[in-house]
Formats: sequence, C-alpha cells, structure tokens
Amino acid sequence: MMQRLDPQTEHQPAAGSHIQTSPHIQTRPISQAADPAQARPAIQAAAHTGTAPTLQATAHTGTSLTLQAAARTGTDPTLQAASLDMAIDISPAQRDFLVAQLLHKRQVLIARAMLLVLLLALWELAAQFFWIDSFIFSSPTAIFCYFCSMARDGSLFIHTGITLLETVISFFLVIGISLASALLLWACRALSEVLEPYLVMLNSLPKSAMAPLLIVWLGNDMKTIVVAAVSVALFGSILTLHTGFSQTDPDKVKLIYSLGGTKWDVLTKVLLPSSVPMIVSSMKVNIGLCLVGVIIGEFLSSRAGLGYLITYGSQTFSCEDILI
Repeated sequence: MMQRLDPQTEHQPAAGSHIQTSPHIQTRPISQAADPAQARPAIQAAAHTGTAPTLQATAHTGTSLTLQAAARTGTDPTLQAASLDMAIDISPAQRDFLVAQLLHKRQVLIARAMLLVLLLALWELAAQFFWIDSFIFSSPTAIFCYFCSMARDGSLFIHTGITLLETVISFFLVIGISLASALLLWACRALSEVLEPYLVMLNSLPKSAMAPLLIVWLGNDMKTIVVAAVSVALFGSILTLHTGFSQTDPDKVKLIYSLGGTKWDVLTKVLLPSSVPMIVSSMKVNIGLCLVGVIIGEFLSSRAGLGYLITYGSQTFSCEDILI
C-alpha cells in the first residue's frame, strides 16, 4: 500500500541522494526578493527541520551551496555573478563608506609620495642655487649619479652583500642563543635568580666601547663584526624572552600538572604556543639591532661593507658614500 507523503516533506531528498533546493524556494538575491520577511521564515523552517544542508546554508546566508560551488569551480559565469550578488548584499550607505575608505587610502599614498618629491626638489634647488654648500650636503642628482656608477662597477652590491651576510648570520645566532638561554632560565629558577643581574648589567654596557676590545681579542675580520652584532641584541633578547616565559598563564600550567603532565608538556603545549607572538616581536626588534651592531663593527674593523663605506666617506669628505 502506498503511503501518502506529507505535503511539507514532499520535496525532502532521500538519504545519500543528490541534494537539490526545493522548487518552492527561489535562490535569488535578498535585495531582489518581493518580501524578504516572508521568504526568510520558510527557508529557516526547512533548515530547522533538517530537510537539507543546502536549505540550512540558504537560511543563514541567503545563498545556495550549489551556486557557491559553481562559483568556486568557475563552471558558469552566470552562477558566479549570482552567487556574488547574493553573498555581498550591501546597502548604499555601506557602499559609500567603503568607497570613502578606499579614496582616503589613495589620498594618503599620494600625499606621502608628493611630500617625498617636494623634499627632494627643495634639496636639489637649494644645492643648485647655492643656498647650501653642495660639497657638504651634496644633492639628489649627485647621489643618484654616484649610485649608478657604483652599481655599474659592482662595488655597491659587494658592500651591501657583505653587510647583509653578516647581519643574517648574527640574527640567527641571536635568535638561537637567546631562545635557548631563556628556556634554560625558565626551566631552572635558581639559575635565573643568579644570572639576572649580570644579564641586566651586560645589556646596559655601551657596545661601541666593547668593539676595540673585541678587535684585540678576536682579530680584525668578519668574526669580530658578527660577535659585535650579537652582543648588541643578545642580552636584551634573553631578558625579554625570559620575562615573557615567566608570565605564562599559571592556571594553564597548573592544569597540565594536575592532569599528570610534566615540564616538557608545559613547554610544548602551553609555553611555546602562547609565546609565538612575543618571539616574532623579538625577532622584528633583533633584526634591526643586528644591523646596527654590524655597522658598528664595520666602523672599526672591516675592509668592506656599508660601515666601511661610511667610514671611508667621512675620512675623504665624500657625502655621497655616507648618504648612499
């Protein structure tokens, strides 16, 4: 005997079959619907009764998963436009606000570029009309010509490459040593209490004053420059990381221990995951400090590099070398 189906479930698909949207429900943009207040309850009722995941998505987003899938796969441009129109249904006020924001960003970029061009133009005019001494202050055109000459003979790239190499080496050394030292101080509280005042003292020392000692101890080569760069950033990085590790959420640490976890579990499941933003922030600071340390080392002990160019330019009164 055939059982009569309920009219409300007449269009409900069978389990495992291909799901289609009911023909009584039109997937069209909400802005084009005759009465959105009447269309929404029907879709939401079908979604709450569990008739089809497509209807549930339609009730929440006003779009069909079929249209969304077609838009993602690029099968039909018409369906792409329809899905985009349904998914992005903004009011005129919102559209005006977005347009105003984009216009503001463009105006800021144009103002920055115009300010830079204005400063360079004033500098060039001051040098050409002898408002300033071009031998001391140079000019943008002279710097550009000198830059091109150094680029042609390759000397600029040699000096820049050496400085970048020393900076990268010192940066990775600082990251590795500071992270390992901070973890060691976190694992051994007694050791951190003993070494903390010495770390603060070493961090406060003027690193430029230590450069001559490093030359005497290590010699006049790249090794001295790398050590000078590491000394600039290392101790502050250790203190920053150790302070961050010590301020890890104590409730999470107690929870790990209460569940039978060890210090290794606290390290891998709480400490390191929660400290990733702090580590990244420390890396951003250290890359600049390492560059400063490399330049300081090249001032005193180098035969190539950007610091060597600055020292050579100051001794020969070549402002182009210094400003490049």
